[in-house]
Amino acid sequence: MIDFHTHAPAWRTASWLTGATFGPDAFLGFMDDAGIELAVVLAHDGLFDPQPSTNDELAAFVSARPGRLVGYGTVHPRRQGAADEARRCLSELGLRGLKLHPWLQGFSPHETVLDPVCEEVTDAGGILLAHDGTPPYSTPAQLAALARRHPRLPVVLGHGGLHDCWREALAVTVETPNLYLCLCGTPPYAARRVLAGAPREKVLFGTDAGLSWRAGQDYAVARIREIDGWGISAEQREAMLVHNPRRLLEQTGRRP
Repeated sequence: MIDFHTHAPAWRTASWLTGATFGPDAFLGFMDDAGIELAVVLAHDGLFDPQPSTNDELAAFVSARPGRLVGYGTVHPRRQGAADEARRCLSELGLRGLKLHPWLQGFSPHETVLDPVCEEVTDAGGILLAHDGTPPYSTPAQLAALARRHPRLPVVLGHGGLHDCWREALAVTVETPNLYLCLCGTPPYAARRVLAGAPREKVLFGTDAGLSWRAGQDYAVARIREIDGWGISAEQREAMLVHNPRRLLEQTGRRP
């Protein structure tokens, strides 16, 4: 399977997420135990303090096993040089996309300062994955509007609307051609409804692994096992875990 939503360790940041420092070997051990072939590894420290050095550290982490770890850096779109840093992430550091967290970073997806950043990701053939499901700044409809402003840019809803906004996430994914939905922390009853109603090729899956201090990332393993109880077909499961993420990564220049 391909896990489309994991995180690098919190090397510098202390937060309620209680992340721990671990290296790529330990993370690959978790992946092997969980049956994860490839993981999209998102910025963590950079979401709290988006300095270029945090993207350098993420790039070094994923470069340990480039065939299994795909890195997505981050920028704060209001900061001077954000578009230049986005270009550096994808053209120099070998990262394949950006992770944005409008709720945590404190900006609205409607702000035009995002446009130069999105243009750089588009030109580099990358993907934008954004946190969603927590108003006021991270609703699926807001991110769908951003996707419509940049129709050539694949935009992924990082949490499929979570508990409160999954219906909205489903609706805008159906309506927006370049919008994808990652089931990550989405409750099982909602996941079933999403899989039944969304275009089959647009649903991905993520565990949010990397936030725990435990090397085995127990909660992430539990999320994978939870799929068995969703009541979905083998075809839906295979599309979500293998075919859809592989196709999206291939289309954007990264062949897993």
